[in-house]
Amino acid sequence: MKALKTAVCAAALVGASAFSALADGHSSTTLRIQTHYAPETVSGQLAQQYFDDVMEMSNGEITIEAFFSSSVVKSVETFDAAATGILDCDMTGGGYQTGKNSAFQFVGDIMGGYDTPYQQLSWLYFGGGREAAAPLYNKYGMELIGWWVYGQESFASSKPIATVEDFKDWKFRSPPGMQTIIFEKLGASPIVMDFTEIFTALETGIIDGADASGLANNVGLGLYDIVGHANFPGFHSMPSDHLACNKAVFDAMPAHHQKIMKVAMEALALRTALTFEKANAEAAAKLREQGVTLSQWAPEELQKFRDAAQSAWGEFADTPEAKALVESHLAYLGQLGLVSN
Repeated sequence: MKALKTAVCAAALVGASAFSALADGHSSTTLRIQTHYAPETVSGQLAQQYFDDVMEMSNGEITIEAFFSSSVVKSVETFDAAATGILDCDMTGGGYQTGKNSAFQFVGDIMGGYDTPYQQLSWLYFGGGREAAAPLYNKYGMELIGWWVYGQESFASSKPIATVEDFKDWKFRSPPGMQTIIFEKLGASPIVMDFTEIFTALETGIIDGADASGLANNVGLGLYDIVGHANFPGFHSMPSDHLACNKAVFDAMPAHHQKIMKVAMEALALRTALTFEKANAEAAAKLREQGVTLSQWAPEELQKFRDAAQSAWGEFADTPEAKALVESHLAYLGQLGLVSN
């Protein structure tokens, strides 16, 4: 209880200190934001553009101190660091917080659900997603600003991953959450580790492969300099990276600063989806030239994974917030014709 009170007090102090007034009377907001992406990856570059856009559109009233590659705290700790005032905002993803509440899985990575980032974004902005997710974030002292979705992920592997059978005894890096349940059922051996540990784990043979990111980001991380197999197009995972800010900080910001943050996130979301359509295709062509094997899954194999993933939704949704989010997703997926009602 004492620790909780300390955290709440810290958040309140951060909210007060993040907002001030400039000498000319205009509002001033200073934000410390951490992302798990390295600055040289495509997503890292897009994050930097978001920071630049916000500062420029605010005419310098908003200042952002950016931290890349989880340089302040580990990726999984970023959310709590923002909630308690060590940082102001978390630019990782809800999937890292599934240990806190399983509902974060269904704002982080539903898996086996939407086919494209545009469908997933449309649930958030027009399918009731933002309204369904807001109470979850607020419960932990955070405010969901928006999403950026780069599309389906691809594996990096030291052996071919072309069918469900190939998952048997495959030891790979997995983010926390529902994914471990799904892949264990399919015969794989998921190992949860931080995003920043993937390269070394692959290099030293601790893991055979990794579920890290989209193909272009994996290239930026140098994963295919170590292993020679990938799958493309991806299918298994389409994480929604979020920007979530300390609620006390965000509530203390002037309304026009809040609006700039949110509208800039919508621009980032579209820019990200479009950028990765091109970047992933270019990465695929480059990798083929370098001799990396890219496997495209057959429809019947894709359906095996989709069935396994969707069967895990109800099993993993063990809190009221998680059940509400699953119901919201299913209703919208039904409208899109992606599941049978």
